[in-house]
Amino acid sequence: MAFSRTALLYHRFSRQHQLHRPFTTKPDNNTFLHPNQSEVAQNLITIFTTRQPFSPSDPDLLRLAPELNTKIVETVLNGITRWASAHLFFDWASQQQGYRNDMYAYNAMASILSRARQNASLKALVRDVINSRCHMSPGGLGFLIRCLGNAGLVEEAIFVFDRAREMGLCVPNVYTYNCLLEAVSKSSLSSVELVEEKLEEMRRCGFDFDKYTLTPVLKVYCNAGEFERALSVFNEIISRGWLDEHISTVLVVSFCKWGKVDKAFELVEMLEEREIRLNYKTCCVLIHGFVKESRVDKGVELFEKMRGMGMEADIALYDVLIGGLCRVKDLETALSLYLEMKKSGVRPDRGVLGKLIRSFSEESELYRIMKVIIGDIDTKSVMLLYRTLLEGFIRNGLVNDAYSFVQSLMGNHESEIVQLLKDHNKAILLDSDTLSSVIDCLVKANKIDMAMSLLHVIVQNGLTPSLMMYNNIIEGLCKEGRSEESLKLLGEMKEPSQFTLNCIYGCLAERCDVEEAVELLKKMRFYGFEPWIKHSTLLVKKLCENGRAVDACKYLDDVAGEGFFNHMVAYTAAVDGLVKNEGVDRGLELFRDICASGHSPDVIAYNVIIKALCKGSRTSEADDLFNEMVSKGLKPSVATYNSMIDGWCKEGEIDRAMSCIARLYEDEKDPDVITYTSLIHGLCVSGRPSEAISRWNEMKSRDCCPNVITFMALVQGLCKCSWSNEALVYFREMEEKEMEPDSAVYLSLMSSFLSIGNISAGFEIFREMVCKGRFPILVDRNYLLAVGATNKFVEDYRTSCYLTGLIKDGRLPIVAAVSRQ
Repeated sequence: MAFSRTALLYHRFSRQHQLHRPFTTKPDNNTFLHPNQSEVAQNLITIFTTRQPFSPSDPDLLRLAPELNTKIVETVLNGITRWASAHLFFDWASQQQGYRNDMYAYNAMASILSRARQNASLKALVRDVINSRCHMSPGGLGFLIRCLGNAGLVEEAIFVFDRAREMGLCVPNVYTYNCLLEAVSKSSLSSVELVEEKLEEMRRCGFDFDKYTLTPVLKVYCNAGEFERALSVFNEIISRGWLDEHISTVLVVSFCKWGKVDKAFELVEMLEEREIRLNYKTCCVLIHGFVKESRVDKGVELFEKMRGMGMEADIALYDVLIGGLCRVKDLETALSLYLEMKKSGVRPDRGVLGKLIRSFSEESELYRIMKVIIGDIDTKSVMLLYRTLLEGFIRNGLVNDAYSFVQSLMGNHESEIVQLLKDHNKAILLDSDTLSSVIDCLVKANKIDMAMSLLHVIVQNGLTPSLMMYNNIIEGLCKEGRSEESLKLLGEMKEPSQFTLNCIYGCLAERCDVEEAVELLKKMRFYGFEPWIKHSTLLVKKLCENGRAVDACKYLDDVAGEGFFNHMVAYTAAVDGLVKNEGVDRGLELFRDICASGHSPDVIAYNVIIKALCKGSRTSEADDLFNEMVSKGLKPSVATYNSMIDGWCKEGEIDRAMSCIARLYEDEKDPDVITYTSLIHGLCVSGRPSEAISRWNEMKSRDCCPNVITFMALVQGLCKCSWSNEALVYFREMEEKEMEPDSAVYLSLMSSFLSIGNISAGFEIFREMVCKGRFPILVDRNYLLAVGATNKFVEDYRTSCYLTGLIKDGRLPIVAAVSRQ
């Protein structure tokens, strides 16, 4: 055979002869670029990674093209992270006049395409390399072949090797041949004839085989099932002292695939004697293979060797071993391994529990198993236990025993297993109501996925889940925002209820999913159900909150288009959204359209428009709407009156505001703190402080407690009317109630005292403001007023010394450098 002939020619290489400098395209292996070239490379990287779409006529590209050389191209390719951008650059560079790719540039592109698994482009690159008659070193050709092999393009690897040699583009060396053999060994269609042909070529060239020649040859023989040839190569490797973990793994795994379990285990023991240690992954592969061949004994033996080497098994490995032991009915060893698994800290999963339960049908065996695993089983495992036991009874013709077990589940009498389950609070019933309760409990405990899993088990067992089961799970999914899964469950239901559909509708509303909401409305129409108002309103509000008031209006049109009558609450939310996002006129326009379409706006809808008009100083228009509302028999609310009173007060129409108060009393409604605050502010602004105080007293007599805004409105209002002393009284009352006035209140009171020449009282208020940290900051609109007051106190001999003390104490944040006259 070819291998035997070539093996005889072997003589040991020196270390220098065995190792070949790997061909690489990494930037740190390139010759250092001149700074100008580095700048060109960086500019090209920027253009091809940031400018989209790509334009060959880009002025910067036209300017940089004459600077191209192969080192710049390779640097750019290694600097671009996306394969598509790198390929675009490579194609562009290849077309530039005066530039020609060398092997380093080709290999840089090949490496990128290989990693990205872009095989079509990689094949085209190979053709381009050959057609361009690019000369290459043995290392360069080897690198290209490895890229092709990693991408699974073995035919292309052979093609480029043969053509490069035939055309005189490269004289392959041992490294090149080794790369080709490695590429061939990675293919599932690797050819023994091809490998032996290449070995013969190497012999004719006078090349000696090294470790990196024989390793891929071993792989090829193993992949082809050539047991004797593979063993011959393996023995040759041993004789030359090259045996390592990787080579050992190749053969021992192949033994498993061939079903030669004893040979594989002999090899494992031989490696152990040579102190060659297989890694964890290889051991797991072997154990899987041993178990698959029904040689669980060898699997357990290897497992013990792993433990002896300090390897910690995971749940997957325990699963395989316990499953294999269960298949051969070795219950004793399976339970022993299970206990060892728990002792090692590996938590059993449903897969392991299921294998133990499913593999034994005798009640006595299951009882032994349950005694061991009782602390680890869950609802699904208990259900599996029931099915396994019942199926075992029926399979063995023990119908009476099957009936007795069902009876024990119903509580008539108890078997050992049921008693064990009850002792550990694991017993459940099989009837539909009980299953529904379990699902409900899981949902309430936020175990939605477990509930869905249980539902699927019910379906798989031929049972029909009840409407309550579906509704409970869908409600739980909707609470977590999982609308897609809810819709999928809805598709499985034959007869959903109004609750089912509206539950999902509410979830879609919460997520602002307009498209799916409209589709669900169609289903509601099909089943004859109505969408709940609260969910439609929620969706409209959410859209408006996200600045999509126009979309909210369109959605309401879609609802009407599906034949549903929109409630005024949803329209009101849309009107409010338009007012806030698009302006009062757009909101008013929708309001009029709603009225024209036959809807009757309620008080809340009118309030939204009236409030917006009043805020926009259009109180006369608001008054027209107010009268229109009354004419339709609607009773204005306190909020309606508050908007009107505030609007009239801000426009200086205090008498009209007072008329609103009178109408409010006529409607037998009580004004609230907002009403009084607006009125007190308006009266003060109109120069009627005594009436403002009267309203204040009236408010307190009605047990309507003023808040901080009301206090501030009264204090500042009285200050504007030069009622400084009265303002100070309410200011002190405000402080007694532990309400914190802002800087504007302090400055209003201070300015009021200064305006009547009471500088000492004004300074006292100023000092309190500073000491309490209320001095306005630089960006505050009251800052300049505070600075002006500071200057005034500096200039006055009665206060300047005290002000200096505040500055020295560090309480005053600024120093007004004003000389005293």
